[in-house]
Amino acid sequence: MATEKSRISNRDLSAFGLEMTTWYGMTPFRSHRGILATLDRANVDTDQIIPKQFLKSIARTGFGEYLFNDWRYRPDGSANPAFELNAPRFRGASILVTRNNFGCGSSREHAVWAIQQYGFRAVAAPRQQRGELTVPGFADIFRTNSTKNGLLTVELSEPEVEEIFQMAGRYPGLEATVDLEHQRLVLHLPEELAFHFEIEPAVKAHLIRGLDEVGLTLQQEARITQFESTHDPQWHSP
Repeated sequence: MATEKSRISNRDLSAFGLEMTTWYGMTPFRSHRGILATLDRANVDTDQIIPKQFLKSIARTGFGEYLFNDWRYRPDGSANPAFELNAPRFRGASILVTRNNFGCGSSREHAVWAIQQYGFRAVAAPRQQRGELTVPGFADIFRTNSTKNGLLTVELSEPEVEEIFQMAGRYPGLEATVDLEHQRLVLHLPEELAFHFEIEPAVKAHLIRGLDEVGLTLQQEARITQFESTHDPQWHSP
């Protein structure tokens, strides 16, 4: 007996308060210009990025206000003036430059969502050489989660990041452009200063096109539909 094929539709997802874009919508990243903010801290883990008490929601929104919560706020809930990102010169910043091993710790995807929802489009951090050991700018899982959600991670050398910190301190409200197509981070100084960065070609293509893994799969939707039309959707055990 023929059976109806099963497909997930927007109507199906709406029963759970979701939309199809929740699954594969990603803003393309080609080039972004914005205010640059610096966070002079190494080994920032995901519990510092978004503390565990804010992970109870099943939605993917509303995390930006809790980014770096334990650093941004005093115990009474008021803004902590000693925290770097609360400085007036970093208000409205959309490019974050920090120290190495950013995003270490547990593998919570909420950390990436919080960074994006705060307003950051890109994060830059330095790789660190310790003898023969190289400590990456970003923890592997955090970098992977960033790619899947459209957050660009830029890895530079320690001297390059140190120079960026120096320039940000010298020029309040410093703006920069992260140009993914040409793989450059440019500081808009009286005399522009540019830094080249490497990125895997596949990751670069995914970000420029704004496609995550589901979106990439849907690029083959015609072939998937053709396959489904010629195969029995029921699983038959031997």
